[in-house]
Amino acid sequence: MWEQVKSFASEFFVTGDPLIYGADVSIGLTLIVVIVGMTYFKKWNWLWREWLTTVDHKKIGIMYILSAFLMLFRGGVDALLMRTQLAMPELSFLEPDHYNQIFTTHGVIMILFMAMPFMFGLFNVMVPLQIGARDVAFPFLNSLSFWLFFAGAMLFNLSFVIGGSPDAGWLAYPPYSELMYNPGVGQDFYIWGIQISGIGSLMTGINFIVTILKMRAPGMRLMRMPMFPWSVLSSCIAIIFSFPILTATLALLFLDRYAGAHFFTLDGGGNPMMYINLIWMWGHPEVYIIVLPAFGIFSEIVSTFSKKKLFGYKSMVYAMMIISVLSFLVWAHHFFTMGSGADINAFFALTTMLIAIPTGVKVFNWLFTMFRGKITFETPMLWTIGFIPCFVTGGLTGVLLSVAPADFQFHNSYFLIAHFHHVIIGGVVFGYFAGLYYWWPKLFGFKLNERIGKWAFWFWNIGFYLCFMPQYVLGLMGMTRRVVSYSWDKGWWEMNLVSTIGAALMGIAFLFQVWQIAHGVKHSAANRDVTGDPWNGRTLEWSIPSPAPYYNFAVLPNVSSQDEWWEEKQRMKQGGAKAQSQLYTGKLEPIHMPKNSAIPILMSACCFVAGFGFVFHWLWFVIAGIAGIAFCMLKHSFNHDTDYYIPVEEIKRSEASIGRWNQ
Repeated sequence: MWEQVKSFASEFFVTGDPLIYGADVSIGLTLIVVIVGMTYFKKWNWLWREWLTTVDHKKIGIMYILSAFLMLFRGGVDALLMRTQLAMPELSFLEPDHYNQIFTTHGVIMILFMAMPFMFGLFNVMVPLQIGARDVAFPFLNSLSFWLFFAGAMLFNLSFVIGGSPDAGWLAYPPYSELMYNPGVGQDFYIWGIQISGIGSLMTGINFIVTILKMRAPGMRLMRMPMFPWSVLSSCIAIIFSFPILTATLALLFLDRYAGAHFFTLDGGGNPMMYINLIWMWGHPEVYIIVLPAFGIFSEIVSTFSKKKLFGYKSMVYAMMIISVLSFLVWAHHFFTMGSGADINAFFALTTMLIAIPTGVKVFNWLFTMFRGKITFETPMLWTIGFIPCFVTGGLTGVLLSVAPADFQFHNSYFLIAHFHHVIIGGVVFGYFAGLYYWWPKLFGFKLNERIGKWAFWFWNIGFYLCFMPQYVLGLMGMTRRVVSYSWDKGWWEMNLVSTIGAALMGIAFLFQVWQIAHGVKHSAANRDVTGDPWNGRTLEWSIPSPAPYYNFAVLPNVSSQDEWWEEKQRMKQGGAKAQSQLYTGKLEPIHMPKNSAIPILMSACCFVAGFGFVFHWLWFVIAGIAGIAFCMLKHSFNHDTDYYIPVEEIKRSEASIGRWNQ
């Protein structure tokens, strides 16, 4: 009996690597601290009532952002481990199998479990406030979307300590991801972790399209919307057309592994190139899905800190919508070297060059907005200015990669790695950092320390260029991706050492950000935002208190122009002491709000159980999970107690406590 238990444990848990044991200890200690702390301070009921079952879009957004930071830490540690292995020739810090697992999980975590929740978090906290809505269109679905994402992320990350991580690359190309070459459960963790979270992402895309199109404040026509909701709309349109492709592709791969279907195996009549086409039909729109919202954030920040209306508003809108469409017409540039033929390569090279035009338009929009503006250099603006040269560099190297003959030199080399990180870190991560700093006072009611934030900014930027500029040179020198070690005679070690030092500086920058947040919480009273408008903003979110009330707007605003809050402030200045608001002219009425629900978190837990059962082929786990999902769906279908009204007296008390309503 004991031998059977030991045999099961040795196969079930990941063993044999000191790094894994260290992670096990860290995870265990963290869980113990959290459980003991929550129990000691008697916060379990508060946690369940206020957060785990909430349908408030702002709290859901905060949970998305917190999850993104946790995944940034995990993915960043993976990156530092890889760079440590490559710092010097012939190191054996990581075993080859472990290295394969790390670069696989690094890519998946950073794109799907860091960038996506960071983006969705900012969607949630700001889109309803910017369009003058009290919530998203489907609050219950919004909660379910978050918990499905979280369940998928946890299932994927569990492979680190149970069963073994996937090791076929972040896009899991066959035949490496097929059962013959990858018989472990790591690839099944990959499939079901992404599948569950991907369903949540698709739900979010649908939710925010409906929210933006149907819940705008009175008078807010589409061409009066702030630029961030426009960027969210263009991103969500791409989501609803691309994520079903990912869902279908992973389902086919699972059938190959689980049922011997041979969709992607040559010996069974399938074709691995079909998988590669399908995965990139999702994968390239995904790049624009995560970068388009960053463009909207930069537009808001540039306009605010330049004290000017955004230059070329309509051209910016058209550019983002064109990118959303063109992103589906460039996928084959990811495999120019795979023998598709000259005509196909020429077509996709042309579309790749075309998509650079609307992308470049936005850079000129931002530069002309700053031109002759009264620019101030607070932390959000620093991130925006730092983004521009970084993204331009990434874009220019992308144009080089779009030239099919040249791509035969660049493909699969570290030149491509440098390009991709220039675009994703310089465009996406810098953009989301800028947005988080910009909207932090609106979320939490206090500003973060500017001095610490600037230290973080400079460490991030200096480390970034030190890390990735040498990789362009390494790529041209012939260093390919997925290299676990190299010899002294290659001549690569100097550049790799510099790159590793840069990665370490970015790790220090992350610690500065953690310190900045901890410092902000500790000194929140001294840095409290009492105006609701600490940056002298232009859009509706700055017209309400910080942090925003749970109902957002006591009276829905009446919008008559772009930058309506800025225009309102100018009207009030011109009207003097007797000026009357033209933005908030309605009377207080009971506010309709959704009730909290435990069903989203319970249903997502059942999805986790079913996914875990599929991974280990435990049929009884699968049945239990699916039965739980069905029960939750039935329970919700027959639950009619889903909403309530906030009475006028309660609204008055809430508004009076912050000095906002005296009627």
